[in-house]
Amino acid sequence: MTLAQTPENEDLRLEELRSFGVLDTPRDPDFDEVVDLLAVMLDVPVVLISLVDEDRQWFRARHGFEPSETPLDQAICSHAILNDGLLVIEDTLADDRSADNPLCCGVLGAMRFYAGAPLVTRAGYPIGTLCVLDNKPRKLTEQQTQLLTVMSRQVMRQLDLQRALRNKEVLREEIDHRVKNSLQTVASTIRLYRSRLSNEEARDALDAIGRRVDSIAQLHAELNLTSKMHHVRIDKFLDRVSHLLQRHAAAEIRIELEADALEVDSRVAAALGVVANEFAANTSKYADPVDGDELIIRFRLEQIGDNRMRFECSDNGAARILETRTDTLASTALGGRLMEAAAAQVGGTLVQGREPSGFVLRAEMPIDPVLAAQDTARRPLSPRAGQGDARAAE
Repeated sequence: MTLAQTPENEDLRLEELRSFGVLDTPRDPDFDEVVDLLAVMLDVPVVLISLVDEDRQWFRARHGFEPSETPLDQAICSHAILNDGLLVIEDTLADDRSADNPLCCGVLGAMRFYAGAPLVTRAGYPIGTLCVLDNKPRKLTEQQTQLLTVMSRQVMRQLDLQRALRNKEVLREEIDHRVKNSLQTVASTIRLYRSRLSNEEARDALDAIGRRVDSIAQLHAELNLTSKMHHVRIDKFLDRVSHLLQRHAAAEIRIELEADALEVDSRVAAALGVVANEFAANTSKYADPVDGDELIIRFRLEQIGDNRMRFECSDNGAARILETRTDTLASTALGGRLMEAAAAQVGGTLVQGREPSGFVLRAEMPIDPVLAAQDTARRPLSPRAGQGDARAAE
């Protein structure tokens, strides 16, 4: 067989081929569908997606052909990638490029017809072909030629898409690693500065910041596990937060969680993380078990409307410092302000107070603040509201 010339910029072509990361990977149903369909549409026994490597051609998908690769000296595709367009050899035994090819002359097979459309990357490098073979000489019609050419472009688009997704995942993992390291550094710095302070108010402030960083770390971890970068499974996120709080809680404190399986906006998840963290911190600081029982902190989240949910935090403790924690948290307390601000930022409301069973906080928030804002904007003003506006304008 006449060996094909080495393409210009072969090193760059091979580098481009390997950037797709598909060589020697398992079979892919998306590409198998292409070769199976073409075999029917063109009525040929063999269809291959061939990637031309340094010393072999490897088949990303194959129909009617058993080997997963062949040496380069048996690759008609190595000639096809030198063409600007479709390479058609109507009779392989009558063409110098294939006459003595073992795949054509009967030693390994009897492929008498070949047509290959180059797979050309956006950078202009031909990395392989979509090719069809038959065991008898033949011609392609104009429609068949067009079909093979169009399908080769679709195969190339699919390869491009898979490479983009793969690169995105690599970038995402790198970002995840850096964010984790940054959050750990911030948390360590907070602990270091706190250990050097004697002012209780300043220590409380740093504790609150540390809890916020921990909540962000848990939210980041949950976001990194989902393909929806702006939504998280709130039950899984709160489970992470609860385990973190339990790990840092005193021995006599037990944390319980019950949450509906909902996907919520990541900003809402962040707000709920702040509320859970601050409520647990306040319970730890200001409550004692009743009659020596275990101090229990309960979190419960439930959907109460199409775009509405309620987050309830409660404990069974008795107030330790009555002047600080009686009917409500003092509005000037840092933890209380943080919780109120977190709820307000996503369009939520928050009420809290002492009940016979202990202290209870209830927050209602939208599942998706964007949808909530759109609904509010579409809602018409009542006549009374309109009159009030008019009087205000006067």
